[in-house]
Amino acid sequence: MAHKNYPIVVIGGSAAGLTAGITARRHYPDKEILLVRKEEQVLIPCGIPYIFGTVGSPQKNLIPDAVLEKNGIDLLVAEAVDIDREAKVLQTTGGDVGYERLIIAVGSRPAMPPIPGFDLDGVYTVVKEVEYLGDLQEQLETSKDVLVIGGGFIGIEFADEINKTGDKQVTVVEMLSHCLALAYDDEFCAEMEEVLESRGVNIRTASKVEKIAGNGKVEKVVLADGEEIKADLVLVGIGAVADVDLAKKAGLRIGLTGGIAVDRTMQTSDEHIYACGDCAEKVSFFGGRPSPLKLASIATLEARIAGANLFGIRRENVGTVGVWSTAVGDHALATAGLTERMAKERGYDVIAVAIQGPNRHPGGMPGAVDTKVKLVFERHSGVILGGQVSGGPSAGEISNIISACVQNRMTAEDIAMFQTGTHPALTASPIAYHMVNAAEMAIKQMQECGG
Repeated sequence: MAHKNYPIVVIGGSAAGLTAGITARRHYPDKEILLVRKEEQVLIPCGIPYIFGTVGSPQKNLIPDAVLEKNGIDLLVAEAVDIDREAKVLQTTGGDVGYERLIIAVGSRPAMPPIPGFDLDGVYTVVKEVEYLGDLQEQLETSKDVLVIGGGFIGIEFADEINKTGDKQVTVVEMLSHCLALAYDDEFCAEMEEVLESRGVNIRTASKVEKIAGNGKVEKVVLADGEEIKADLVLVGIGAVADVDLAKKAGLRIGLTGGIAVDRTMQTSDEHIYACGDCAEKVSFFGGRPSPLKLASIATLEARIAGANLFGIRRENVGTVGVWSTAVGDHALATAGLTERMAKERGYDVIAVAIQGPNRHPGGMPGAVDTKVKLVFERHSGVILGGQVSGGPSAGEISNIISACVQNRMTAEDIAMFQTGTHPALTASPIAYHMVNAAEMAIKQMQECGG
């Protein structure tokens, strides 16, 4: 059967797939590009929690298709079912498509812990589908007791958004000793827990869910210590697993953490096929071990590498730094690279310095927020390993600056020598600039230790 051939075919229409297509267009302006996705409409992944409070509906959290048209990328709404690698043909529910280069960017699906009761009515995961989330929103309208399993980013953002309706009991159950413990040092986690509790969210840390119980529909959640919590809706937000079904079927190599194995150019074990985003295996910027991180920021970076390298290597992946932020109300937390705890667990000898103060000067200026910046340095070389920020909305951009420092392996001395642009209404004082002062304090500690 005759089928259309494309020089470039991308499977997946979310953060990685879309970015890979746009990048390929920029680097290969004369080549035809087809994007294949199974969804009629594509959700903005990081915006999903905000559907339920701030934004109002799944329809208000969509990536517009106009961006495909603008970049001259053809769209096929169909499910990719198999890849004939020898013939270089992608088989889809909408017909076969030939390719010269193929990019797999099919993302991930929610992780499901082996807890009895998952099949009960009223138990939801974070599935990135408009219809599914619309159904969840409908169920929430009549729910009174909502329990969220998992106190990571997704869990706490969902909990706070659901709690905004004001007529529900919302409880977060987290196995670890703190919510957000995988992303921040304890003092930052404790700060966010206080904020959540002050807004009316119940937090249960160091607690494990034994089972979800009910007669056909969820009625309660039983914890490992025997305690029962009333619940008429349960949301599971404990992370995601790479979607590798298509890759496995096609015989592509799978990596140690379960993602599609790729090299630094994002090429898979087939030289004509690339993978990026949540479905692809990751390695850490720090030491090169496999990394479990799955973030839109990583997905788009990998997509910009894959899309550029299709017909000749132009970019390589140095590894996953890990840059992320979250906000509840006016309180934001952000991190880039390794926290103090992560660095010590990986065997680094570290110096960590935290500087706290207003992000305006004087502190009475409008918009001033008490801001804390904690930087982590390797003691002997002085190289920055990471940093964390708490405060207002500027925390997100400060973590991006920290990420740039980490990626360029800057030292405390380099950061102490920053030429910063400051303004009373926009930034902290040049005398008390958080990052510069943290670097200076770190240098002082290194000298005292004879480092």
